[in-house]
Amino acid sequence: MNSKIFIALMSLAISAFAIGTTEFVIVGILQEVATDLGISVTQAGTLVSGYAVALAIGTPIVVVITGKLPKKGYLVFLMVVFTLGNALAAIASTYFLLLLSRIITAIAHGVFFAVAATVAADMVPANKKGTAISIMFTGLTVATILGVPLGTYIGQEFGWRMSFAVVAILGLIALLVSLVAVEKVPRSMHSPTLRDVGSLIVNPRIITALLMTILGFGGTFALFTYISPILEEISGYSSSSISWLLLIYGVAVAIGNIIGGKLANGHPVKALRFVFLFQGIALLLQIWLLPNKTLTILSLILMGFFAFMMSPGVQAYILMLAEKLVPSAKDVASALNISAFNIGIAAGSTLGGLAVDHLHMMDTAWIGAIMAGFAFLLAAINYRMDKKQNLFVEERG
Repeated sequence: MNSKIFIALMSLAISAFAIGTTEFVIVGILQEVATDLGISVTQAGTLVSGYAVALAIGTPIVVVITGKLPKKGYLVFLMVVFTLGNALAAIASTYFLLLLSRIITAIAHGVFFAVAATVAADMVPANKKGTAISIMFTGLTVATILGVPLGTYIGQEFGWRMSFAVVAILGLIALLVSLVAVEKVPRSMHSPTLRDVGSLIVNPRIITALLMTILGFGGTFALFTYISPILEEISGYSSSSISWLLLIYGVAVAIGNIIGGKLANGHPVKALRFVFLFQGIALLLQIWLLPNKTLTILSLILMGFFAFMMSPGVQAYILMLAEKLVPSAKDVASALNISAFNIGIAAGSTLGGLAVDHLHMMDTAWIGAIMAGFAFLLAAINYRMDKKQNLFVEERG
């Protein structure tokens, strides 16, 4: 991979950092938002699930409508919308205005990742696609390491609105970097259509892959959405410690993402079987680890390591499947997988919220483990089907 391509991928990673920070910082300041706006923690949790639902529905629709726009200009425009959405969140005085700002930001987020993932994958040879996508997603994981803990600290010290104000500034910086570093990308010869969407969603192989993504990310967010109150009320840490604990979690996430990118370079779903299996085990262990203050650090490292390891793999796999099965709809397939990612977040955080309301906070752990277990089964089925249909020649490098 030459330096020119690497710099271009890193510029996409900077935008991903800003986007990842705004999506997940709400988790660290959930308690502060709920208290300030006079709502329950569960209702505040809908700012996570609502964001995900808006992203899931809006992303494929907008990708179809805007499929022939020049990709560089489009990515810059999406960062403008993203920045304005966060500025609105910074001045929001009610739950509904904050939710509206999250919806605006979510749609820009989803379309950005859908377009950026195809751009990243097209920059490199087939056997390096997983690495290219993982470099772009590094921004997302660094957001988990630095952006979310820093945003949490700012929100606790200066008020939660300041967290979104800082993210708006990050969005502006990312916009400027993209203008300078990303080269012009050729327009798509084929403009995505609703027929392409239909071709994808009626294809059982594509649907199975999307369900795998939904369940994998759902497993992570059943617990992670409520990690802040769990660390305070169950593990016994003070609110001032949350940002540092999230930093530890984020470092583990970054390491897991890098390893996940390398695993995705061959046949992604082959490795995903084991990723989902160990993710489920790690989530199940939280039932015993998180209530023990001494073992909480270990639990966060273990949970974070597997939390996003599947990210490069599921994105590379859906692009590979689309190229083989519905080649005209690669951009739409990328968008649908970003939607699946966020349907999983919405489903996981919703099921977690039900557990918090009607069972116990730690029941979010076994709910997440079951979702990861089903993702493992689907990964095994997908791999078996690929071998049966001789769909891919496994490459190394």
